[in-house]
Amino acid sequence: MAEIARRRPVGVVTRGTTNPNRLRRVDNWIVESCGDRLRAAADPLVVDLGYGATPVTAVELRGRLAAGVRADVRVVGLEIDPVRVAAAGPAADPPWLTFARGGFELAGLRPTLVRAFNVLRQYDEGEVADAWRTVTDRLAPGGALVEGTCDELGRLGSWLLVDADGPRTLTLAARLTTLESPAELAERLPKALIHRNVPGERIHDLIRALADAWQSAAGYAPFGPRQRWTAAVATLKATGWPVLDRPRRWRLGELTLPWSTVAP
Repeated sequence: MAEIARRRPVGVVTRGTTNPNRLRRVDNWIVESCGDRLRAAADPLVVDLGYGATPVTAVELRGRLAAGVRADVRVVGLEIDPVRVAAAGPAADPPWLTFARGGFELAGLRPTLVRAFNVLRQYDEGEVADAWRTVTDRLAPGGALVEGTCDELGRLGSWLLVDADGPRTLTLAARLTTLESPAELAERLPKALIHRNVPGERIHDLIRALADAWQSAAGYAPFGPRQRWTAAVATLKATGWPVLDRPRRWRLGELTLPWSTVAP
C-alpha cells in the first residue's frame, strides 16, 4: 500500500454521491458478463474507481463477486479525495477489500477489471477517450473497464465495456416496474453518448427505435412490464438491431449491443 500512496492520482474529485444498491444492476451484469475474465485471472483483482463519499458500493461489489464468481476476488476502492479514503478505512476487510488514494492511473495496480461509475459523467466529453486509454493501458492482460452512469437509486443506467482496443459494447438497463418509456434512458447515457442523443446520431436512432418498440408492445402491459420489455427488445432485434444478449437478460430489463452500432 505504500507504493500506491506515493503515486500522484490522475483526475479530479467528483461529487461523490452514492446510495446502497445503486450499482446492483451493473454489478449483476459484471458477474454474468465478466465473470470468466476473473475466473481465468491469476490475480482476480478488481478496482472500484471513484467509489464516492461512502464505500458502500465497493463493499457490495466485493460481496457480489465473491458470491457469484470466486471467493478470492480482491477489490480495491480508489478515490482521489484522501478524506474519503480515510473514512472508508474502518470498513475495509483486508486483503479482500481495501481502499487507497488513486485515479485513472489506478495507483500502480494492474487489475483484471475496473468499474468506474458516475465518474466520467462529471468530465467534458472531450476528456473521455483519454481517460479510457489511461485506464486500459494499466489493466492486466485481457482486462476490461466497465464505465457508465445511473440515476441516484439505480433504476436507470447504461454502461460500456472497454478493453485495450476501445469500447466493445453498450448496455442499457432499467427497473421495469418504474419505467414509463425507454426514452428515459437517454438521461443516463455514458458521457461519450449523452450529448449525441440528437437527430442524425445512431444513439438517437436506437433510443427512438426502442421507445417505438415499447409503444408497439403496449398490448403486453396487462401481463407485466417484463413481458412488455421482452417483446419490445424482440421487435428491435427483428428490425435489424444486433442485440447481443438473450431473452434471459432481457427479462432483467437489459439490452446490450455492439459499440459500433451507436458509436458517434
